[in-house]
Amino acid sequence: MRIGLLTDTHLPGERRALWDEVRDAFEGVDLILHGGDIVMPSVLDWLEEIAPTLASRGNNDMGWDDPRVKDTQWLDVEGVRIAMVHDMEPETRPIAELRERHLAGEHADIIVTGHTHVERLEYRDDVLQINSGSPIHPHLWSTRLGTIGMLEIERDSVVARVSKLGETPERRNPACECHFDLHAHREALLLSSRD
Repeated sequence: MRIGLLTDTHLPGERRALWDEVRDAFEGVDLILHGGDIVMPSVLDWLEEIAPTLASRGNNDMGWDDPRVKDTQWLDVEGVRIAMVHDMEPETRPIAELRERHLAGEHADIIVTGHTHVERLEYRDDVLQINSGSPIHPHLWSTRLGTIGMLEIERDSVVARVSKLGETPERRNPACECHFDLHAHREALLLSSRD
């Protein structure tokens, strides 16, 4: 299953809609997860034209309800348990603490977050954390092309990446691209344990 990830769209603002680059990046995905700070449900409608969409409620998503939005989203995909919460700041705290504070002690194999506008892809304590940054305001900078994320989950495989959408003329994209392959990670650990 291919899952497109984005967060912190904050629309409408200087832009009235998401960049066409988001649509291009998400072509062919099976599901889209929005990590919150949607601001207007029309963003979810736009994304639903690409693929079914679920979202977590951000601190800027008050005053409206939508059945696609929950404070915490839980999904099971190919035996992989995914939790999505808008804000887990600081994301660097121990996984056990994040789990207790934000997930009611429940286990997740993958934690999807937002809020910081800064991309993060880290595997620790057998949990993959991914924050896809923001496609609109990367690193809290002014409006410009930012980042999206992608999860590819198959029976024994999880591949995650955060990708730049490009560069806006005269407005540099400050983001970094990240990639993680769980199968390759486990193979490397196996090889190193044999040495």
